[in-house]
Amino acid sequence: MRLLKLVPDDTNIDFLRWRKLASAMSIILVIISIALVAVKGLNLGIDFVGGQSVRVEFTQAMPPIDEIREKVGDIGLGEATIQQFGSDKSVSIRTALPDGDKAAAERAGQQLVAGIQKAFPTAKAGSVETVSGKVSEELLRTGAISLALAMLGISIYIWIRFEWQFGVGALGRLFHEVALTFGFFAVTQIQFDLNSVAALLTIVGYSLNDTIVVYDRIRENLKKYRKMDIVPLLNLSINETLSRTVMTSVAMLLALGVLLIFGPDVIFGFTAAILLGVFVGTYSSILMSTPILVWLKVGPHSFVPRTVAGHEGGERVERKDDGAVV
Repeated sequence: MRLLKLVPDDTNIDFLRWRKLASAMSIILVIISIALVAVKGLNLGIDFVGGQSVRVEFTQAMPPIDEIREKVGDIGLGEATIQQFGSDKSVSIRTALPDGDKAAAERAGQQLVAGIQKAFPTAKAGSVETVSGKVSEELLRTGAISLALAMLGISIYIWIRFEWQFGVGALGRLFHEVALTFGFFAVTQIQFDLNSVAALLTIVGYSLNDTIVVYDRIRENLKKYRKMDIVPLLNLSINETLSRTVMTSVAMLLALGVLLIFGPDVIFGFTAAILLGVFVGTYSSILMSTPILVWLKVGPHSFVPRTVAGHEGGERVERKDDGAVV
């Protein structure tokens, strides 16, 4: 039985011939994304702007989510976020925090509970939990710090494992993907909440995995072909890992595509962000992270294998003039 291969094993595509065009396009898209976030802003969810939440349990079969959203919208407290919680007869309903003092928030909470019980007589509404503006600001700040530390930590790890040029390349790639994802949320105005932060962290983790695979092959080829120019060497490394990159991305895109179409509304933004991240990440693996190594002049002269007294990996090695290990 023949195995399915989307990419032949012997590809020899000159990817880096488009590095200037691809880099210019990436820079333009990053600038546009930053401008969109600055001008249009993000549609921040209740997690980041404050709001009220109540858990509702249905003693009978739970109505469709769309019906619950319509009934809650009729209460007059603005757009609500509804998420199935715990069992298949329990939901969490969140509305925006009303203008005014603490008394206004309490009145809005009572109105929410009364409206739910009137619309669904068999439902049992719990106590109302309020997320204040201060708590939401702390969540926003913590999410931003988590994202920044994740990107910085990954870059430092790659720097230690490889060389500093690889760390810069990884950081540039991560910034590119995160910036475009923020631009996606700004242009679509999909609600940005804690699920979106989780999506960004997932994209960062996925990028780390893909980056390590490509950079590890580059490191191996730098040892093996010590007289090869850096551009042909990078093209060789990309082609050697192309099958794995494409197959992994296609598998992810298929799963995420199904989840995007048939999944619940509450994770639509999460799924869409990761879907975009996988697509951009595949492009970045080929045409973003490797050109940076060219500009930073990576080569055998800058890559020094870690050896101890003529030993490498605990074994004595000798090198021919062409760099081959014997």
